[in-house]
Amino acid sequence: MKNPDLRRVDAHEKVTGTARYGADRVPDDLAYAMFASATIGKGRTVAIDTAAAEAVPGVRLVLTRFNEDELRGPGFLMGGGFAFQSLQPLLSDVVAYRGQPIALIVADTLVAATEAAELVRARYDTEPFAVGIDDEGATSVLQEEAIPLPWFADVKVGDAETAYAASPVQIDETYLHPAQHQVPIELISSVVEWQGDRLVVHESTQNAGALRHGVATQLNLDPADVDVISPYIGGGFGSRNALQPHIGPLALAARRLMRPVKLVIPRPQTFHTGSFRPVSRHRIRLGADPSGRLLAALHDTEHQTSRHDLFPAMYTEMTSRLYAVPNFGGRQSLVQTDVQTPGYMRAPHEGPAGFAFESAIDALAYATGQDPVELRLANDTATDPVTGLPFSSRHLAQCLKRGAERFGWEKRDPRPGSMRAADGSFVGLGVAAGAYPVMVAPAVARMSAAADGRVTVGVDGHEMGQGIRSAIALLVAEDLGVPVQDVVVRVGDTRFAPQHLTAGSWGTATALPAVHKALRELRKQLGTGDTGTVDVAAAVRATGHGSPEVEVTSLGQGQPSEMLDRSRAGLTAPAGPVFPDFTAFSWVAHFVEVRVEATTRRISVPRALCVADCGRVASPVTAASQVRGGVIWGISQALRESSEVDPRFGGFLNTTLEEYPVAVNADIQGIDVDFIDEPDLLLNDVGVKGLGEVTVVGVAAAVANAVFHATGQRQNRLPIRIEHVM
Repeated sequence: MKNPDLRRVDAHEKVTGTARYGADRVPDDLAYAMFASATIGKGRTVAIDTAAAEAVPGVRLVLTRFNEDELRGPGFLMGGGFAFQSLQPLLSDVVAYRGQPIALIVADTLVAATEAAELVRARYDTEPFAVGIDDEGATSVLQEEAIPLPWFADVKVGDAETAYAASPVQIDETYLHPAQHQVPIELISSVVEWQGDRLVVHESTQNAGALRHGVATQLNLDPADVDVISPYIGGGFGSRNALQPHIGPLALAARRLMRPVKLVIPRPQTFHTGSFRPVSRHRIRLGADPSGRLLAALHDTEHQTSRHDLFPAMYTEMTSRLYAVPNFGGRQSLVQTDVQTPGYMRAPHEGPAGFAFESAIDALAYATGQDPVELRLANDTATDPVTGLPFSSRHLAQCLKRGAERFGWEKRDPRPGSMRAADGSFVGLGVAAGAYPVMVAPAVARMSAAADGRVTVGVDGHEMGQGIRSAIALLVAEDLGVPVQDVVVRVGDTRFAPQHLTAGSWGTATALPAVHKALRELRKQLGTGDTGTVDVAAAVRATGHGSPEVEVTSLGQGQPSEMLDRSRAGLTAPAGPVFPDFTAFSWVAHFVEVRVEATTRRISVPRALCVADCGRVASPVTAASQVRGGVIWGISQALRESSEVDPRFGGFLNTTLEEYPVAVNADIQGIDVDFIDEPDLLLNDVGVKGLGEVTVVGVAAAVANAVFHATGQRQNRLPIRIEHVM
């Protein structure tokens, strides 16, 4: 390896299989758990027959109901609680949605637990249900009325309706985005054990703090008596950002048996026991002058939620900031259906919003005869149109210009259907811009130096493949001038730091400023000055005090200190994207080439280019990997992924990777990645912004715009299938 200091620091552990994930623990006398699930769309259980399940050899427990004095509801994450939904299964006879757990089986072996779960039988009183936003019985509420909080209010700038009506050029299109599931490689899983009165939870999670405090609330424990350990995650993408409904029941089962218990939820069950990206519908209206200068934009959304929780929509937060629009109106409605509460999935609102808005921008470019890149550049802005504040940094124009040059955009014939490949396929080139709000959360960082020269860092953050451990290690190594291999990073572990939720692309922008601050304090302890290379071993020996250790806290700019208390209590406490003196977003430009085969009409993506503005690139190898992963995700979003509901029985139909298609190697060809790499020093001293989620925003639109360029057919719903371009 030519430059080991730029590597992914945990690569060796991952490729050799020594990295330990949540369910990799096999403690002595381990028992295995499995859920039995409801088979109706809505109603209540009248009776549950567990006799056959209990008769399976090796079965130790079959649990169908817990008392409220032993298991409490966890509270909804977005309502001041800890879980992805407020509904806790196994507390009543109510069945809110198909696939809801109705029994927990614990056995000596996984085979016995699985066999017993399949033998559980229930009788139900059924009720009518609605699983789609247009189904009879689905009910709609306006978000700003149903959730009267400032950050969920409709975005209103100027008089968008009047300005739109007076605009010489008008675009009015409706776009539909399907429900989707995260399907990470690692299944939702846990190993729970009691060590005396202390509960230890091994789970791959993005929010160890919420698990700790959530299960403590459910079981009436002191959070100090709960440890949650999650050093690695095999993919999260929002599916693991809160307490899951199995943790409390699993802990009670382990306590009854006085044995550790493992649960690995099978793939089909994850489609119903975890959150998902909800269906959303977007009406985009753009008003412009004949040159394409935007005069007004309106973005009205309908977005699916559950009956028991209002999962808030945040689509217009991004679309209102993409361009210099003097008049913007956004109205967001929540449609209540009989499903588990939806949740966050990579670029949760921005991905669908970007598909809709950037598709409409492309339509505007054609309506005004403008080049799609030049139209976007003509509507650029350095000022947040919503607040009037400057952006902390915005290099979107640079992303577009550099991307167009590297992609060879000037060779594009703008006429739809005009470009053909050597094999006769129709060639289409598409572009789209994207943005993602920059947020930061409170963080605690503990750092120590040892006489052997090693530096150990424990900080809020979770490693789910995005490379946060590498970014932290590289920052410490660069600052002190020590080898990367001498830096030990502890993340995802409540024994070292509170472990605030890592999501929303705020992980790096949260952890690195705290680590940077800890480095300043450690240098003081070592007496080495604020800069320059440090001989850590010699400096530690010179102190004569063993291993110097420091602890620091950090907050986002303008964030009150009470937010640190929220974080310590396992509650979400992010700040941004609007800060006291500026607004902060990450920016991206995507360029995509598609081929539409002339006879079969199969769509492929031979090449894609992404140029990102994420502030300073803290870890080049993992950052490039994040971009490629985001582009692949966006291609899959555009051409493959859709969670299909069952109108007869409720729930989702395609609950395996055989039936839920995602992009595979054969779908992915050349992906070119570039970074602006300009530090955002207004945001923090390290100059980093978020990256992971912005890389998805706009990919689906770029694909759809390229399909239009290839075929002359606008695609207003995802995924784009062969029959849509016949």
